Amino acid sequence: MLIQETKTDLSGLNENQRKAVVSENKRLLVLAGAGSGKTKTLLQKLIYLIEEKNVNPANILAITFTKNAANEMLDRLIISADETEEYAEILADKNKSVKEKNTERYFFTKKHKWIDNLTLRTFHSLCYGIMRNFGVNEFDNKFKIITDSKVINDDFAKYSATETSFEIIHKILIKNCEENEYLLNLKRYVLDYMVDKIHIENYTKTSSPKGRKFYTSLNGTKVRSKSEQYISDWLYRHSIKFEYEPNVNFKDFDFKPDFFIPEANLYLEHVSDLSYPTKGKEIQFKKANKLLVKTFESQTKDTTLFNLALERIVKSRLPANYHYISALSFEEEFKYYHKEIKDFLRQTMRVVDMVKVENLSPKLVLNKSQKDQHERVRSFYTLAIPIISKYKTYCTNKSYLDFNDMIIKTISLFKNHQEIADKFRKKYEYILVDEFQDVNNLQVELIKLLLTDTNQLFCVGDDWQSIYGFRGSNVDYIINFNEYFKKAETIKLSMNYRSTENIVGASNEVIKHNKFKVEKDISTSKKSNSKIHIYAGKNELENIEYVVDRVKKLKEKGYRKEDILFLYRRSKMYSPYFERFRQERVFVSGKTIHSSKGLEARAVFIIGLTQGNGGFPDIWMEDRIYQVIKESNHDLLLEEERRLFYVAITRAKDELFLITEKGNESSFLKEIPDDLTFKTSIPFKSIIEQITLCKKCNNRLDEGFSFCPYCGTEQENE
Repeated sequence: MLIQETKTDLSGLNENQRKAVVSENKRLLVLAGAGSGKTKTLLQKLIYLIEEKNVNPANILAITFTKNAANEMLDRLIISADETEEYAEILADKNKSVKEKNTERYFFTKKHKWIDNLTLRTFHSLCYGIMRNFGVNEFDNKFKIITDSKVINDDFAKYSATETSFEIIHKILIKNCEENEYLLNLKRYVLDYMVDKIHIENYTKTSSPKGRKFYTSLNGTKVRSKSEQYISDWLYRHSIKFEYEPNVNFKDFDFKPDFFIPEANLYLEHVSDLSYPTKGKEIQFKKANKLLVKTFESQTKDTTLFNLALERIVKSRLPANYHYISALSFEEEFKYYHKEIKDFLRQTMRVVDMVKVENLSPKLVLNKSQKDQHERVRSFYTLAIPIISKYKTYCTNKSYLDFNDMIIKTISLFKNHQEIADKFRKKYEYILVDEFQDVNNLQVELIKLLLTDTNQLFCVGDDWQSIYGFRGSNVDYIINFNEYFKKAETIKLSMNYRSTENIVGASNEVIKHNKFKVEKDISTSKKSNSKIHIYAGKNELENIEYVVDRVKKLKEKGYRKEDILFLYRRSKMYSPYFERFRQERVFVSGKTIHSSKGLEARAVFIIGLTQGNGGFPDIWMEDRIYQVIKESNHDLLLEEERRLFYVAITRAKDELFLITEKGNESSFLKEIPDDLTFKTSIPFKSIIEQITLCKKCNNRLDEGFSFCPYCGTEQENE
């Protein structure tokens, strides 16, 4: 291969990194393994374009996903430009606050004009600037940013809304509940599926009058069957007071008719196949000259006819001036169900986000939901979609945009106003995207709208580290990059500069079990005799004792607290460890694996490596409600869990400790070859009773016998 001479110093790059930096290909994917220097390669590409290709920094767009990642890129660029090394000292100064360092970053960026002229942004920050400055024809350019929290990034704080998205959606729900029909339908949904959870109960058991009262009616009365619940609700909806199963004794014995409606002086008995015989009761009603009317299970199959039957039975016996409808209060109806209402609204907000990322209309989602076989799903969307539609209208009216909206509106701006799209296509001759494995549908559509035949797209990412599918990222964009960006070149960075050969070997073996991936042969030149430690205690207490002991030994070897990192699938896994560390005055960094992306440490402990619920892998099939928008696939979810394990493993530089429980080991541990690991555990006590046999006659001897009682032979003490 002919080595191209450059003015830029590329001596610190390996062959493939260098090849990526100098490539002229218009569509380039740098597929980089963990610890292979992908961000370094992207930044070197950026510097190469400016120094070697004489590209104006203003014509370069570099996009990343988080503010922290953008700041890290800026820091590395400033350090490369700062000959005084003053900025590196500022960043290393532990006495300076984050705010002080942010201020220094701002001034140092301004000091180096070539850095200041770059567009180095997150997707949201990029779209924020475009909409603020050029989006007036698409939306109010004085818009405010709305989030689910009142804590907002400094970049957007000046224009943040005074209300959160949850507060707005809650306000809309209360307004909708001014209509009795909506309020009662919502209450019915809350009672059935969030309080009684009838969708996960045993229907045979719950429909039996001999069983428990599983169903809650709208006025809070517990009844025995769905049909009795319907009758109770019908009466409540019409403001007709009733008693359920009152105790009566008209003549001969005590019994409980199903309903008594005082103002109609009427008793109502609902008869099903599971009901007790009613003949004895009917005789008592005749003796007492009381009115008893029966309804039948067969009538409930057609709700319209059943409604007419109830009207005929009940309404005709009420006073002529009876008020059938009264205004209901949201506060009164849901005073005991605040948590359930909050959960319903959280689900609705999740749907709002999913609908936006998947680029679906609420009407389309509603139509699809009504074809679902489950009433719970149909009912949820019947209640949620009107809120979502009004939420969208409210936000438009108030000039609010959330983070997804900023991308959506920018896409719409580019599609509807070609002159503005052309301005940015012409401006950005080079588009560099970091962490490309995390892109979602909206982000890819935006990137495509910025591309022309002449500008260059340079993407860096690792499909093996795609772990954000739960929030909309789509790993297919990086795996099948060539399908989305035609005539693309792919360069693989396969040298891991972070981890030892055993750690790299283990991560390679684990990820091999994924089918949906791009093949890479990751290697390392970092030798070490240290194998991966797998410890299986009999319980969590033993695991904690082992971990505390290992941390102390690492510190004796000179490890600092920042050299040791604890990782876990769910935050609750770390609580008992943290409490013990606090007692022992052992102070170690703990993070969820999702939040550890980009980090590294000399020693890494991965805890909670058990099988099943609460362990790792933790495959969480989304509620069927969300399947209407995006179907879950078990195998793909398992592959994402394995990628998460891969990310955790590859945070370790020198030492890796995997903590599990004896007899309940994570299936992922079996994917690591034995020759890469050192396994320790405390053995179970033997369940086999120790017995002593006579050495001559072979009869069993009790413990402590010196002579055999059967043959008299002297026994030797062991």
